[in-house]
Amino acid sequence: MALYRHNLPHLGADIFACYTGMDTEILFRDGIDLPGFASYPLLLNPQHKNLIRNYYCQLAELAREQNVGLILDSVTWVANRDRGAALGFTPYDLKHFNMAAIDLLVDVRQKMGDLPTVLSGQVGPRGDGYTADDRMTTEQAEHYHAEQIQVYSQTEVDFISGFTLCYPEEASGIVRAATKYKLPVAISFTVETDGRLPTGMSVKDAIEQVDDETYGKAIYFLINCAHPEHLLNTFSDGVWLQRLRGVVVNASRCSHAELNDSETLDDGDPNELGMQVAKLRQQFPHFTILGGCCGSNLRHMKRILEQAKVA
Repeated sequence: MALYRHNLPHLGADIFACYTGMDTEILFRDGIDLPGFASYPLLLNPQHKNLIRNYYCQLAELAREQNVGLILDSVTWVANRDRGAALGFTPYDLKHFNMAAIDLLVDVRQKMGDLPTVLSGQVGPRGDGYTADDRMTTEQAEHYHAEQIQVYSQTEVDFISGFTLCYPEEASGIVRAATKYKLPVAISFTVETDGRLPTGMSVKDAIEQVDDETYGKAIYFLINCAHPEHLLNTFSDGVWLQRLRGVVVNASRCSHAELNDSETLDDGDPNELGMQVAKLRQQFPHFTILGGCCGSNLRHMKRILEQAKVA
């Protein structure tokens, strides 16, 4: 880690909360339309920006209450050139959205005092987060994602998080681009109900391929946007498993296709979800980054953190 000047307390043995379920909460519970499932345009509206700020502050207070650390992820999962263009935004617009999203995180952290908090510049897939259509090579992905990551390098972000990735080449490209700009980077793959990536590749093979292509530069890997039951057959012994540092789970058992087609929010059972994540933590004590993705809210986060601490 000598390459990086950043403070990364979430690489230690303590639990850190990670919440990426804000988008579904804003869409289904707050009733705010999110074209392209993009939350970053809300930063243009002071009322909506304050809504996002309140989500962050509530999460921070929960982390303080539960005596855990906190990862704050920017609302920029789809703030890249292709998906931005589909909403009518130029690269110039996206640069300012990405910078404004990090500025908001910085402001929230400053108000949190001594709570261990790290700021994540979130990067998502170029295309749909649930399919691996129109795949890029590692070199193409590096060039593509460098545009967003270069912007982050001008901010106070602590590290880059590549979330809901469907295939290893895109993940490798993100790692290479972040390394180029001397930013630590974590990678999170998503899996289908069978515990495999949308391509059919195992998580083990995907992690090993990314490490091979990037000389192990990712600081860790996660799985997100999957229910704990989808992960039961995912994990096996091996060095690769130590590279996996946690899970950010869906509240729903639905497949990605079912979630895409759903017009209502399936928020599952927060108590059951907490117990299932705690069971994973009990089996794999090195899983220290834990939280909720689609369909989850602070009720789910509270139960996850409460039960994981005693697992």
